[in-house]
Amino acid sequence: MFQPILRNRQSTSNTRRLSGNTWFMKKRLFTPGPTPVPENVMLRMAAPIIHHRNPEFMEILQRVHEDLKYLFGTTQPVVVMTCSGTGGMEAAVSSLFKQGDKIITINSGKFGERWGELVRIFTGNCIEEKVEWGSTISPERITELLNEHPDALGICITHSETSTGTASDVKALCAAIREASDALILVDGITAIGAHEFHFDDWGADICVTGSQKGLMMPPGLALVAISERAQDIINNRKGLPQYYLSLKKALKAHASNDTPFTPAVSLIIGLDEALQMLRAEGIENVWHRHAQLAGACRLGCQALGMRLFSKSPSFAVTAVWLPEGVDWKQFNKTLKTRNGITVAAGQDDYAGKIFRISHLGYYDELDMLTVIGGLERTLSMMEIPLKTGAGVCAVQRAFLGD
Repeated sequence: MFQPILRNRQSTSNTRRLSGNTWFMKKRLFTPGPTPVPENVMLRMAAPIIHHRNPEFMEILQRVHEDLKYLFGTTQPVVVMTCSGTGGMEAAVSSLFKQGDKIITINSGKFGERWGELVRIFTGNCIEEKVEWGSTISPERITELLNEHPDALGICITHSETSTGTASDVKALCAAIREASDALILVDGITAIGAHEFHFDDWGADICVTGSQKGLMMPPGLALVAISERAQDIINNRKGLPQYYLSLKKALKAHASNDTPFTPAVSLIIGLDEALQMLRAEGIENVWHRHAQLAGACRLGCQALGMRLFSKSPSFAVTAVWLPEGVDWKQFNKTLKTRNGITVAAGQDDYAGKIFRISHLGYYDELDMLTVIGGLERTLSMMEIPLKTGAGVCAVQRAFLGD
């Protein structure tokens, strides 16, 4: 007979007493990856496992391939790789370039920096343009760089810089690159796809990478890589590149048969099928609009609580906020998490302990923004930071109700 497990509620570290004898704390995740996963997606992934070389799975994969084209705005292949988004970035660099190839990378944060790290490993010839964190590079500066380095074979840019909550105008950047050069355009779209408007074909990108645990509302474990026709030609014809598992050439060959070159994360792809159907049902333009609305309301709520925004060009995926003066990050984060059940992301590198980041990427709605701003207000009040009660929540509510 099944016996329930009884826990000593005094020993449960992530709960607090709310009223009377009620002990309860719901955990809420507001990090820009992993992001929350819809219940129906989790249920699909919980179904009995199926084999990845049979018609049932290949039918699912074919549907995923078509829905990914819709998501990226492309008629070209979008391959599914069992790895993180960084694995997709590495696959792109290692599948296109060889030692000695000159590549320009734009570093405006932790993940733009990652492009440079990959290029140095695989080509040893990186021209890195550093941009102040929270800012973006201009199309004019992109043109100058390409004129200074006409032999550059590629340029790596970031659409939504997760570490700073900053979005670049990728449409304008791609147009500037295309006008000035034949360099391949590699886009880190890891926190942009599904949050920001993106048209892979129309904007002239050659590679765009995203990850499953971002706007696709999935657990980590999949990288999705869109590949242009001219990038495919290079990938399929370049010889002698040191690759094996992270090979876009192998991925493209398998993609043509609705297959994968190696054993895929079967349950994740089944969940991805469900998530992509949800995005299709909502409509991609509506998905972009929802993210813009959530981001705008979140920013207004933070400002109403007296906090300053970090980015000069805020992303629709994540909002980066300066900690109020005199507030200790460790105490703030502990109070937010253990007494209010909310997890946000910390600042990175030079901004660790100075900023924090709130996600509105993927499976979030209007009430989620009311919740996270309400949680921030409760936390600041518990830390005895002066503020007007309800100011943040009122600002969010006004944003949504148009008051």
